Formats: sequence, C-alpha cells, structure tokens
Amino acid sequence: MEEVLTIHVEIGDCIEVKGNTGTARMLLFNGDAEGSGFKGKILPGGVDTQRQLKNDPLQLSARYILEGVDSAGKYCRLFIENQGVADTNGHIQKTKPTIITDSADLSWLEAADLTGTIEPWEKGVIIHIFNNHFC
Repeated sequence: MEEVLTIHVEIGDCIEVKGNTGTARMLLFNGDAEGSGFKGKILPGGVDTQRQLKNDPLQLSARYILEGVDSAGKYCRLFIENQGVADTNGHIQKTKPTIITDSADLSWLEAADLTGTIEPWEKGVIIHIFNNHFC
C-alpha cells in the first residue's frame, strides 16, 4: 500500500439531533491536505455526517472538496466521499474513500482501490488515504 493523501481535519461546529431511534450529527470541518501528487486545502462546506441507530454501529459519511495544485503545478479540485463503520469498541479503524477530480495527473484516483484510516489529532483527526494496489 502507498499513502496518496494525508488530510489534517480541524473539527468545527457540531449539529446534533437525538431521537427515539438513534442519534445523528453533522460535524463541520476545514483543514489542509498533501500527498505525493497534491497540496491544498479543504474548501468551506466539508461535513462528516454520523448516524447511530439503536443497536447498530456508528456510521459516518464525510464529504468535502479539496482545492490546490497537482504534481504538474496545475490548479485542481478533488471531491472526496469517505465512508466508515465503527467496530465493536466504537472506533472507526478503516474507511472507504471515493475520489472525483478534474486533475489529469490525479485522474487515476477515480478508479483506484483506496482505503482510509483515521488518526486522532489535537485539533480533530488526520485522514490517511492509501492506494491498495501500488506496484
């Protein structure tokens, strides 16, 4: 596996609703990202939507757009949707990211088999995105 992106996520506001069947929250965030072929920032509007229904594990779906430059020095954007499910201890160990980009140099990310991990950080979390089929 090769790490292709490291994203430092700074958590902002949390909007939450607790109902009879479970809890849902939306965590707004910003931050920056870098990797071997990209350097940039998270645009306003990034949100991690978390849902936990009674007797079910916590599920997350984070969606955001990165804006920056690719390895060719060209301006580009990457849309990332990252989904995960908590383990029995309530921790999300692995995520499944999907990427859409307007960068010719990074277009291979749209078809790559990607995996993500989440690491705690004093301002939020660090997301590591890996290419599973790096040769």
